[in-house]
Amino acid sequence: MGKKTRTPRKKRNGGLSLDDIGNGSSTVDILPEDHTVADSITTFDDEYFEDDIGDDVDVEDLLSTGSVGSNASLAASNRQHKLVETLSGLDDLLAEKRASKREAGLKRLFRSLTQYATGPVGQDTVLNYLTELIQLCNNSLRGGTAAEQYASCRVLEALGVVLGGNSDHYVEEIHSFLERVVKMTTRASAVRGAALRALSLCHFVCSTDGGDGPVMDLCESLAQPEFRNHAVPPTLRATALDCWALLATTLHDAFVSGEIMGDEGRGVQMLPLLRNCLDDASLELRSASGECLALIHECRLNLGDGEDKFARGSWDVGTESENLMSEIQQRIAELSTESGHYMSKRQKKQQRATFREYQATLVDDEPPDETVSFRGGSLTLSTWKELIQLNFARHCLQGGFQVQLLTNPTLQAIFGADGHVINGSGTLSQLEKRLLMSKTSEAAKMAHVDMTKKRRVRNNVKNHFLTTDGEGI
Repeated sequence: MGKKTRTPRKKRNGGLSLDDIGNGSSTVDILPEDHTVADSITTFDDEYFEDDIGDDVDVEDLLSTGSVGSNASLAASNRQHKLVETLSGLDDLLAEKRASKREAGLKRLFRSLTQYATGPVGQDTVLNYLTELIQLCNNSLRGGTAAEQYASCRVLEALGVVLGGNSDHYVEEIHSFLERVVKMTTRASAVRGAALRALSLCHFVCSTDGGDGPVMDLCESLAQPEFRNHAVPPTLRATALDCWALLATTLHDAFVSGEIMGDEGRGVQMLPLLRNCLDDASLELRSASGECLALIHECRLNLGDGEDKFARGSWDVGTESENLMSEIQQRIAELSTESGHYMSKRQKKQQRATFREYQATLVDDEPPDETVSFRGGSLTLSTWKELIQLNFARHCLQGGFQVQLLTNPTLQAIFGADGHVINGSGTLSQLEKRLLMSKTSEAAKMAHVDMTKKRRVRNNVKNHFLTTDGEGI
């Protein structure tokens, strides 16, 4: 009797190495489309998740640029201590065999980079561990689980923001293997999208040689319905359009919506694809397409020359672009008021609110308006370029966005914020508010005692006629 054939066993960690792809493996990693780096994991370990913060220190004060007890240096020292504590465990994490522990360690690294790596001191600390960080993320992308690969991409993305501008060496080190992950059709779409986001943001923030063209070409390829004879998931197509829009904000308006040496701008060439995306069933893809169209039209508005050729956002009369833009404007207006039983109430509300903003720019030529409030003041953004950059930074940093905005010179330069002004606010920290303005503070207790005495005196004065000698007063 012949031997019974045995089905090849899947790797224990569920991931694929680069050799597996070359051998024709057809296994596809599975990860929820809405997976985030903050999702819960199966194993929590005190070594990776315990916070050594004293009971007398508020966590929000530790993350703010303010101080605990009006001492800014102490707050910065606490953040630096937490950062060094996390990074000092990189050697153990590199030698860790359990996927759950590696994933937990990567999530803690992401939190430390976004919330504790602040200012020049934090940047120098991260630079000292940069080789180990890149090696750890590269190893996880080669053979880790889908969730571990996703966390690795988010760590690399956060590293780009922390390192800031003039970091071409970092882009050169991560570009090749991130691009390889994006192109692998066997990887989970959430992992490919996270890798594309990390690659795009690092080029946007760190690169100075203007080599964004290949990344934009990759985004345009992934935004198509098919890539390498495989259907592209709508969420990945939406991510590709978001990344394309971010990199397009670095180009001159003529390269997006104009004409250079007889060639149409990148945005004009994208119009047919974006028009088709507006009819897709995915709300995320429709929204990403509308944002790209708003950016393209805004660039067209900015191309007004001496003869005021594009002052009203006009497109060349009688051309294919003009007819296509007329269809797009009509479709955007329909989506801003669309209703139907096939959409949930929440989706309809979200779509209407989103496409009303796009309609204001595409149809009425009105700029957007959004105010970002934070401790120390607020920023008012009035262009789609700024809004796209803001949304990308928020998605990357999550809960660490405000502390990075207050301490990261690169982010301040991107959004035109003055670090001395926003950090020179005289507002109270969370701990100071609790000590001075809380109902249980000493000031509140003293006010309560004082009001009780005054109330007693007032009542005694009212009841004075009941006593003959006024002894009750």
